[in-house]
Amino acid sequence: MGFLLSKSMEQNFQKQQEFMLLNARLQLERQLQMQNQMRERQVAMQIAWSREFLKYFGSFFGLVTLGLSIGAVKKRRAALLTPVIPLSFIMAYQMDVAYGSLIHRMREEAESIMGSESKRLEMPHGMPTFESIEKSRRAKSRLSSVLEK
Repeated sequence: MGFLLSKSMEQNFQKQQEFMLLNARLQLERQLQMQNQMRERQVAMQIAWSREFLKYFGSFFGLVTLGLSIGAVKKRRAALLTPVIPLSFIMAYQMDVAYGSLIHRMREEAESIMGSESKRLEMPHGMPTFESIEKSRRAKSRLSSVLEK
């Protein structure tokens, strides 16, 4: 009788472990999906900001270029067009950020760094551990000294 009860309890325990493992996996998948969606939203906001900034900077660039061109023609001094050169580089960069392939080139470079230069990515003192976090938390916590007494 005790053997049958023990076997039944063991089967229930095994089913409970499988359920807990499945539940933990499902929770992890949901968490990863949520983090990815949050990352996508942040990147979309950055691209939207770049496009909005490009509208204002493009207007500024156009007005400055027009004004300096008119001034250069009227005064017959080509040197007045000199500020257009660095402004055009900024304009090209902003266009690349807003509508170009900068994000793809950055992703490729990041993948290359992660693959071939992984030592540069290591954190000082290695990965944080539970013990190191707890030690730091206890050192900074006012309640820990009261609770330990």
